Amino acid sequence: MASESGKLWGGRFVGAVDPVMEKFNSSIAYDRALWEVDVQGSKAYSRGLQKAGLLTKEEMDQILHALDKVAEEWAQGTFKVNPSDEDIHTANERRLKELIGETAGKLHTGRSRNDQVVTDLRLWMRQDCSRLSALLWELIRTMVDRAEAEHDVLFPGYTHLQRAQPIRWSHWILSHAVALTRDSERLLEVQKRINVLPLGSGAIAGNPLGVDRELLQAELNFGAITLNSMDATSERDFVAEFLFWASLCMTHLSRMAEDLILYGTKEFSFVQLSDAYSTGSSLMPQKKNPDSLELIRSKAGRVFGRCAGLLMTLKGLPSTYNKDLQEDKEAVFEVSDTMSAVLQVATGVISTLQIHRENMARALSPDMLATDLAYYLVRKGMPFRQAHEASGRAVFLAETKGVALNQLSLKELQTISPLFSGDVSRVWDYGHSVEQYTTLGGTARSSVDWQIGQVRALLRAQRA
Repeated sequence: MASESGKLWGGRFVGAVDPVMEKFNSSIAYDRALWEVDVQGSKAYSRGLQKAGLLTKEEMDQILHALDKVAEEWAQGTFKVNPSDEDIHTANERRLKELIGETAGKLHTGRSRNDQVVTDLRLWMRQDCSRLSALLWELIRTMVDRAEAEHDVLFPGYTHLQRAQPIRWSHWILSHAVALTRDSERLLEVQKRINVLPLGSGAIAGNPLGVDRELLQAELNFGAITLNSMDATSERDFVAEFLFWASLCMTHLSRMAEDLILYGTKEFSFVQLSDAYSTGSSLMPQKKNPDSLELIRSKAGRVFGRCAGLLMTLKGLPSTYNKDLQEDKEAVFEVSDTMSAVLQVATGVISTLQIHRENMARALSPDMLATDLAYYLVRKGMPFRQAHEASGRAVFLAETKGVALNQLSLKELQTISPLFSGDVSRVWDYGHSVEQYTTLGGTARSSVDWQIGQVRALLRAQRA
């Protein structure tokens, strides 16, 4: 149990800790977020101790009842943290002793803070992954719903930020939704690797007192048990994976935000953000700034930094637990909060976004159908490389004459290739009927419908 100094490790030490060091060493300011899972883990461990004959039934019941009281105080906001409480584990054990006396000291039998803290973190992250998964699913669902509702809208697709080919607005939305489905799958995979029990590993050499780890696994609903006690107390792969998942997900969200920022400028005028997700200028009254999207873009850098920082911490550590690992929790908590806010804001942006169909349609031009012109010749039997060259020559001829590609006469096109005939006019029909414009895979209604069905099926499978 704690020494007179209130420390869990104080018996070997004399004198007071430097106040600056006390503050430097303390993590209670942020790891108090683990209070609930710390109580949960301690209750399970007390049952393991009772089964091993290290607690009587009466002692276990006394501890369990007192832990319920500790949890109640945290939940109601009445738990009082003492200056000597350097972390959540110290705080809870100190309060347990206040409630039931020296029996509380038996709870730590064979357990180290090394295996206790990593158990708590895994429990907390397992819950948090489920919460973040739900937020991510809601964003994807919102995007798919919008794609389904606005499947008839065409606008320019871009490569190298140059107009490339006409696509459906839905195809653009789905391009980002599909990326997020990979993030959703990846998060579930990370959660599976988080869900491994380290409790019972002790500080380094395991628990020699016969505590049943399979009982602990069942009590805490872990999917597996760690194999090596030295690895179990120091391994933070699951934290690094979570931070990498968040970094990659933020990369996808940042790219979507960048597209929407561009599409919302006066130069594009394809979309308009809701006032609920915009701000104004302190100087220029006419401004409507896409701060929600800019902050999504900026938060990506913040998340990347946390991931890189943890990896740099891990890379130089010797075997087993080192206090450097205290840095993992702040990174996890901050990134979790950031992801939660970003996913909710992104969902709000997508659900309230206004599109300007007329501006999107005006941005389409016949030269964007140069690829389709090549495909026209391919269907006439010309090899694609020759067809590509012929279409390029038609584009060059139109530019030289200062006319649109579809304004070239049939006679002029036939000087390029005799395969051009009167039915070439069908290539330019995108302006008359969306349904006719089905030669491009991404623009075909059938392609969009298929994508929507596939994404919805993935979400259903993940929820199951």
